[in-house]
Amino acid sequence: MLASLATLLEPLHYDYMVRALVASLLVGAVGGFLSCFITLRGWSLMGDALSHAIVPGVAVAYLLNLPFSIGAFFSGLLASGAMVLVKQRTKLREDVVIGVVFTTFFAAGLLLASLYPARVDLKTIVLGNILGIAPSDLWQLMAVSAVALGFLFMKWRDLMLVTFDERQAMAIGLPARRLQFLLMILLSATAVAALQTVGALLVVGVLVTPGATAYLLTDRFGKMIAISTAIGGSTGVIGAYASWFFNGATGGCIVTLQTIAFVMVWLFAPKHGILMRR
Repeated sequence: MLASLATLLEPLHYDYMVRALVASLLVGAVGGFLSCFITLRGWSLMGDALSHAIVPGVAVAYLLNLPFSIGAFFSGLLASGAMVLVKQRTKLREDVVIGVVFTTFFAAGLLLASLYPARVDLKTIVLGNILGIAPSDLWQLMAVSAVALGFLFMKWRDLMLVTFDERQAMAIGLPARRLQFLLMILLSATAVAALQTVGALLVVGVLVTPGATAYLLTDRFGKMIAISTAIGGSTGVIGAYASWFFNGATGGCIVTLQTIAFVMVWLFAPKHGILMRR
């Protein structure tokens, strides 16, 4: 029994694994909180777009020897601005605009990576490398998470009203456009934070799946936020911890665990579960 306990606690003996667990907890919790707004707003494609749009920013940061988070963040903001501009200036549907912009940005990132393969670590960008997170990166992630969670906790009621009824929010004096822009900034920052954890290809899973799971468990938005945040944080820690024993990709373990949770809720949720309804 002592041997098995020692085996279970073995990952905690390594500093890089402890940093990975903390980073997974933070990214999962913030992503779970934001996931509620993305789910109800119908922005799942937006989350996917941002996860791909930050790739060229990371590639440029690698080329200039800058922190990849800086390039990724500004690339995400540039992509968000491009989506808004194209949507306002054309009659194209929002999903078409998002598809055009994010594929353009992703293609630009892949082009840069192919032109400078020795200087751009494409595998890290696409798949993530949370086990390689440095102490400075962790402190940066903690700061971003604290700011994001603090703002969301203070403004979640205003953001909820903007999400459900933008006209009503503007009628009562809320700065709806400004709140939407701030929400987009938080979404971009979280996508950047999740990039090193799960990679560009799986960021959308962290930003969508916890909220979709919580949506099937409750009809009250406050409870949905609590459930989604708990699911995101717990699956982040458990998935990262399990990746040590499976010797698998950390991001793959985290998102797979979130998907399993969604399927279980989809089947057995008290009110919205398929089997329980029958």
